[in-house]
Amino acid sequence: MNRKVAFYTLGCKLNYSETSSIGRLFNNAGFDTVDFTDKPDVFVINTCSVTENADKKCRKVVKEALKISPGAYVTIVGCYAQLKPKEIAEIPGVDMVLGAAEKFQLVDYITDLTKNPKALIYNQPVSEANQFVSAWSIGDRTRTFLKVQDGCDYSCSFCTIPLARGASRSDTIENAVKQAEAIAASGVKEIVLTGVNLGDFGIRNGEREDKFFDLVKALDKVEGIERIRISSIEPNLLTDEIIEFVATSNRFVPHFHIPLQSGSNKILGLMRRRYKRELYADRVAKIKSLMPDCCIGVDVIVGFPGETREDFIDTYNFLNGLDISYLHVFTYSERENTLAAEMKGVVPGSTRAERSKMLHILSDKKRRAFYENQLGKTDEVLFEGDIKDGFMHGFTRNYVKVKTKYDPVLVNELKAVCLTNISQDGDVEITEPEEVLVH
Repeated sequence: MNRKVAFYTLGCKLNYSETSSIGRLFNNAGFDTVDFTDKPDVFVINTCSVTENADKKCRKVVKEALKISPGAYVTIVGCYAQLKPKEIAEIPGVDMVLGAAEKFQLVDYITDLTKNPKALIYNQPVSEANQFVSAWSIGDRTRTFLKVQDGCDYSCSFCTIPLARGASRSDTIENAVKQAEAIAASGVKEIVLTGVNLGDFGIRNGEREDKFFDLVKALDKVEGIERIRISSIEPNLLTDEIIEFVATSNRFVPHFHIPLQSGSNKILGLMRRRYKRELYADRVAKIKSLMPDCCIGVDVIVGFPGETREDFIDTYNFLNGLDISYLHVFTYSERENTLAAEMKGVVPGSTRAERSKMLHILSDKKRRAFYENQLGKTDEVLFEGDIKDGFMHGFTRNYVKVKTKYDPVLVNELKAVCLTNISQDGDVEITEPEEVLVH
């Protein structure tokens, strides 16, 4: 009987794509991938370290893993493992910690599954993580996260990602297209492009060889993929040519996720962001002028050092006035070895929580207004295989989440529907798919 391995992923879509690729390495080495609760021989926990809460989650996952399978071999990889390997090694039950340059050689490092009295650490300086390793997620028949870029050359004052993942580097366009073609051949209909700084695609060996727009044009020609989403792109890297191309593309969908972080130019300066809010507003206006029904998501941080009440209200009013669809709200947390951690003007935790709550409420209002504006329209939905209370879900091209009674025939199918009303749980209800034609 083959040995069993289970994975747990914390953090971003990029981590999910990398977990899947590490999983394939284990499968090639004779391991069977099983559920976390299926008493595996090996646990691999892929960590995030964007917030303090992510670190705490890692500790909790290790504890729960050892309850399930006390004798299992526990390995930690990911951003937290690169930043704080010694701290992780002290967690009871951890056997191995691998940094950014070592995680894709994980199978080679596991010579046997004997529990170690002291965790082994393989962690080179992040500067050694200078090779791009392609990755894409599996396990979801509907969509795949395709990694095309890694690392970041930006130096935002709050962020540890450059310390955890290294310098910006990318796949080649040729290989990214090859990966997309393999994904299409597997039957997956939607690709989500992922990276640490996706819009910075094109750097290899420290030199710029391509632009993200070049990749977009090449992927648009891949047969068999119905939809391609851009997961997240910096506003200063979202060019007019990208927006204009997406507006006329059959594969790239009208959905952008654009980090803002603050609507106050003062705070943007303290964060060392590479734009001002005027540029952000211009990007939103450009998108909406060409794609009025486009979904626009926004990342925003509350409670950054120096953020006064006036600065927060400035951000709130700016967001409230933007034609956007939803917010991802992050409460600022101090991270070691960042400039922000040493800044004055620390915002009390209770104030951070209050501001976070206000923006979560604003996000709900924005999403509701966006959904209401879509009612009565016809669109194609890609249905997923989940079942909840007898219903299944899916997303339109512009990321409206819809629900309908579960039908196994609809799983991973694109169907034309009419968006009729919003249910009590906030999803959009539809007419029966077979009753509607796309116009």
